[in-house]
Amino acid sequence: MNARLDQHLSQAVASGAAPGIVALAADADGIFYSSACGQRGPSDATAMSLDTVFRIASMTKAITSAAAMQLVEQGRLGLDQAMKEIAPQLGEVEVLEGFAADGTPRTRAPKRDITLRHLLTHTSGFSYDLFNTQVNSYMEYHQLPSIATCKFDSLKAPLVFDPGERWEYGIGIDWAGRIVEMVSGMSLADYLDKHFFQPLGMPDTAFVLRPDMAERLVQAATRSPDGELGVLDFEFPSDGDFHMGGGGLYSTGPDYLRFTRMILNGGALDGARILKEETVKLMGQNAIGDIVVPPFESDNPAMALSADLFPGQIARWGLSFVLNTEAIPGCRAAWSLAWAGVHNTFFWIDPTSQVTAVLMMQLLPANDPQVLKTLVGYEQGVYAARG
Repeated sequence: MNARLDQHLSQAVASGAAPGIVALAADADGIFYSSACGQRGPSDATAMSLDTVFRIASMTKAITSAAAMQLVEQGRLGLDQAMKEIAPQLGEVEVLEGFAADGTPRTRAPKRDITLRHLLTHTSGFSYDLFNTQVNSYMEYHQLPSIATCKFDSLKAPLVFDPGERWEYGIGIDWAGRIVEMVSGMSLADYLDKHFFQPLGMPDTAFVLRPDMAERLVQAATRSPDGELGVLDFEFPSDGDFHMGGGGLYSTGPDYLRFTRMILNGGALDGARILKEETVKLMGQNAIGDIVVPPFESDNPAMALSADLFPGQIARWGLSFVLNTEAIPGCRAAWSLAWAGVHNTFFWIDPTSQVTAVLMMQLLPANDPQVLKTLVGYEQGVYAARG
């Protein structure tokens, strides 16, 4: 059945869905599929390989959240603890209500404190200036840098609603990464390396590229409105004030699969216990109550297209994964854990079927229709391969 997967991915590359693709899938017994096809970029004819390094962007979030949950396990953080106790700046943040006629932002104090649960579930009230034009206008008014600069001032963004009232994708997990730093006394890079990457055997996952990783780095691509793929010149700054816990990691397909297999296996992999089994179960449960994860909306089509990731069903959020509440026929079971990166890298973890997979491409915009078609076909092929 792996021939079906090989053919699907090769056809996706041939049809221009992406210059190259890396894909891996595993179950409780280990990896049952791995493939690299195509080339590393629109103008880089180097053959795609399993050790190709990708910008995994928001796939960083699950790892940062797992780090925060380690500290919760240890009693050093509380899920429902007011985070202003650790980061006083979070006690000063205000809700943006709009703008006066002269462009001055109108703000007010939030109705309740921001908790770690709020930060990990995108219910804190924080948004992204990249996707929300009102937040972008606020940042410009106050001459604050974008989160992508990794500058401390970028965290001075406003809330767009009161904590706990709804879901909106935002910088909450970047803040959670800062909380991990403050509580542990370590940089996020050092914390993740010591407590995740070294014990899990993820040597090619890092916030800063080593020279050998840079040599294997995939080219970032962008699809223009006419469908042509060009090269995107973007890297996170090496002189930032902090590492983006919400989006700053580089990794490979095999490395990231080590992380997802650990989650699939209840917090341990190959003798390395990373999280308690009960913690992993909690991370895969609905953590937002009656709040619904709405279809993704973007005001920035060059970066991401609006998309309904689970049409016809309600989506919830765990700590910190999107959860589909109904089975997808021929694909993942209900209450699978998943997310993606803006450059079109994907993963899912299906505890019911005992399957996890990653699919790595590297182009903007996120939710590109050809990419999503490739993802659906890949997922169908993964489940067909297991019979």
